[in-house]
Amino acid sequence: MTPQRMSFGPIPYGRQDIDAADIEAVVAVLRSDWLTQGPAVARFEAAMMQRCRAVGAVAVNSATSALHLACLALGIGPGDIGWTVPNTFVASANCLRYCGAEVDFVDIDPLTLNLSLPALRAKLECARATGRLPKVVIPVHFAGRVCDMAGVAALAQEFGFRVIEDASHAVGASQFGQPVGSCVCSDFTVFSFHPVKLMTTGEGGMLLARDAALLHHAARLRSHGITRDPQAMQGESEGDWYYQQVELGFNYRMTDLQAALGTSQLTRLDVFLARRRALVARYERLLAGLPLARPPLDDDAAWHLYAVRLHDVTRRRAVFERLRAEGIGVNVHYIPVHLQPDYRRLGFAPGDFPVAEHYYAGALSLPLYAGLSEAQQDDVVACLSRALQ
Repeated sequence: MTPQRMSFGPIPYGRQDIDAADIEAVVAVLRSDWLTQGPAVARFEAAMMQRCRAVGAVAVNSATSALHLACLALGIGPGDIGWTVPNTFVASANCLRYCGAEVDFVDIDPLTLNLSLPALRAKLECARATGRLPKVVIPVHFAGRVCDMAGVAALAQEFGFRVIEDASHAVGASQFGQPVGSCVCSDFTVFSFHPVKLMTTGEGGMLLARDAALLHHAARLRSHGITRDPQAMQGESEGDWYYQQVELGFNYRMTDLQAALGTSQLTRLDVFLARRRALVARYERLLAGLPLARPPLDDDAAWHLYAVRLHDVTRRRAVFERLRAEGIGVNVHYIPVHLQPDYRRLGFAPGDFPVAEHYYAGALSLPLYAGLSEAQQDDVVACLSRALQ
């Protein structure tokens, strides 16, 4: 007889953690005079700027919007080339196409699953020889583990490209004693506050930079390209009501409701990080001996995801479906972007980035979130063990 799992109900792969203080923060905004474009957004930006030791921050309605604004602020446009990794969500590549730029990819490291520096150097040397160097490279901190940004920055200086850190998974992470978001090794850093991330604003994102002028430009693009600054206008202001659209921008603003939730969540970010790291340490012990590859431990990672890889990739779908049937909300991160139909139409094909494709074939993301109990985690492991028998 097959053992039955404990009756916890469905266990998702990720979920938000909302407490009474978060609810009260949102209610306070509902009782205020401002629901959007008010003081809560500025407070959230200031809190994130302080946490990340950045020169400034721009809150937006999604990390996708933040990526788009970063590309625009750097002047990415038609005729330019941008590179990212295939092991990511499609937004990391789409942001380049929104600007009319050409997209290409760099394969990943088989251990960290982040951008491979040897692959990046080799591709850069070929691109220099053919006159097709990228204008920007977008490393992705997959699952919350930080890419080797010092190495990326050294190559950026050598080959002359800009850098946008897609840190959608990595709020709270650090490297070399510097918080992700300080932009020590990049022009921009992007965070996501989707509910499955470490902290949430419902939907939402944040853009941080090391150059105040770039950040100011991104902030103007966030709100239709409109300015009320007389020094940025053509001609004289006609009065306090007056504004000008000085460039084509977007409505990418975050609401005060979202920002209030984000500011409240930020006060518990260290608690969320500690809990996720403790659960990862337990997975490391509990999964030992199972026929799968575990991610290497990293005390500085944010651990948005806990992604393993089955040794027998032919069983991935059966294992996935067995776990889902038992109420374990496993997922797969990510289908390599270059294999999506829309990217195959651009000329990409299977075999182009073999390390990312090899990882994807057996990839499985196990439940990981701050509210996951040890008993639930034990249940996840027990179900996985049975599915792998």
